[in-house]
Amino acid sequence: MNAAFIILGALAVAIGGYRWYAGYVDRKVVESDPHRVTPAKMYMDGVDFMPTSKNVLFGYQFKSIAGAGPVVGAIIALQWGWLPALLWLFLGVLFIGWVHDYLAGVVAMRSDGLSLGGLSYKLISPRARTILLSFVYFYLLLLAGAFGGVIAGALIKLPSGPLAVLILGLAGALAGQMLYRWRVNIIVMTVVCVAIALVGIKLGDMFPAPVIIGSLAKSKLTWGLFAVIFCYISAVLPIWRFGLPLNYVAFYIVMFGLIGGIIGIFVGLPPVGAPAYNQFTIGIGPLWPILFVTVACGACSGWHAMVSSSGTCRQLESECDAKPVLAGSMFTEMVLGVVALMTAGAAIPYTQYQQLMKSGGAGAVFATGLSNLLHVIGLPISYGRTMATVIIIILAITVMQLVLRFMKVAAVELVGDQLPIMRNGPVATFVAAFLVLLLIMTGWWQYLWILFGGANQLLASLALLVASLWLMSQGKKATFALIPMWFMFITTIAALLYTSYNLLSKVAEGKVKGEALIGNGLMGIVALFLVVAAVMLLADGLKALKRYRKPGRAVPAEGK
Repeated sequence: MNAAFIILGALAVAIGGYRWYAGYVDRKVVESDPHRVTPAKMYMDGVDFMPTSKNVLFGYQFKSIAGAGPVVGAIIALQWGWLPALLWLFLGVLFIGWVHDYLAGVVAMRSDGLSLGGLSYKLISPRARTILLSFVYFYLLLLAGAFGGVIAGALIKLPSGPLAVLILGLAGALAGQMLYRWRVNIIVMTVVCVAIALVGIKLGDMFPAPVIIGSLAKSKLTWGLFAVIFCYISAVLPIWRFGLPLNYVAFYIVMFGLIGGIIGIFVGLPPVGAPAYNQFTIGIGPLWPILFVTVACGACSGWHAMVSSSGTCRQLESECDAKPVLAGSMFTEMVLGVVALMTAGAAIPYTQYQQLMKSGGAGAVFATGLSNLLHVIGLPISYGRTMATVIIIILAITVMQLVLRFMKVAAVELVGDQLPIMRNGPVATFVAAFLVLLLIMTGWWQYLWILFGGANQLLASLALLVASLWLMSQGKKATFALIPMWFMFITTIAALLYTSYNLLSKVAEGKVKGEALIGNGLMGIVALFLVVAAVMLLADGLKALKRYRKPGRAVPAEGK
């Protein structure tokens, strides 16, 4: 199989699914109305509620959801063979992923910008809100720990990245100042800030971390602190000041790498050297259920519900922007996942993939494969490797900064009344950052990634449950959301139980010692807590489903 045909298949799935399936749901089921006032306009406060052009918001949404997940997950999944990973990316995004992202944002938008916690209170029960907020907080902790591990590992193995990432951060801050304070034309701002970021990649290649900070460049603590401090600053600033413009500028860097990789595949026409199917069980577990939590972003990811419902829905200028921003970003992320799969399966020999996975992990595989593809279109290998490094780091760091922001909000809602100090945004964010750093330093990354993936997909099933309840409450058909909800719930419960059992059994048998005992023990306990919380929430949700199925329980759709 040639990689070019696989990329063509990914583009066909993305374009066809967006145009016909998403178009049908947007027009006939949700009935988006350009005249209905959105929360962004109704509650505009310049902090969280901010009407934003769909062109800027698409970049923000894509960069917010497309963390390192579609890259790392796809590359790890190649161990099962490229065909299982590809089928899950195609079928997952087409029947589950975009439905999940789109509905999470639309339901929140139609509910005055309520978060998932508020929606669960409104649609399920008061108890459901507390359960879901608790679930979300610990899920976010696993997510930030997993992505923090990606950042630390990538910066140790690929030292040309740190300076480039810092310059990209400065370009993002400048973009916010130019756009929202100086009122500079968006095209001029884009050209200037993206050019600065591209120059930063070259400077990072010229001045790698060991040249600047010496032996500290090999320390996991150095880059764990780097990631946490970078994200803390972003989380406590207004979203327009840093988070939104940084995502916008970084979007162009990611798209340059994505489009460059696609062109490299079509020009070079590399065959897929990896096996289509390898084996059912690999080191991290069996194909079912572990594949479906290893590859989350790109197919379906609960993190997207957090972004869509707590962030993007509060910035949509028009309801008609929901489909291109929410559904369009999800389909684009699937293409990124397929390109990442091809950087591992076609751009490098399979034996090299196996060696790089052992020595440098998924980040090293992606950097090597993408730099080979970019070299086909004329970029030097060293520049391409630095660009690939920046892409995977900024994908991960983008998610981490939003995670800390959301953990802050969840902490305020959960314990703000009992612990007034946690109502202070910087304090709540500091507590979250400390817990994340603890997990980065003491947890085994491989187990952390699987547990994050399981919690992530479990959250997706819960978000689909909330969306289904909303559809039924409005008298709309909900089958297209309910069936994916059941698939994701059953699969991820199995994955979490399998992984947490393996992890806790190693702790109990004394195979985990020292500081790793803290992180891995914590991960196992958190995973079990998430399973219990999800089952309790599902039980309450099923009661609500019965209520909405009774005649007379559905209420007229908004605006009717």
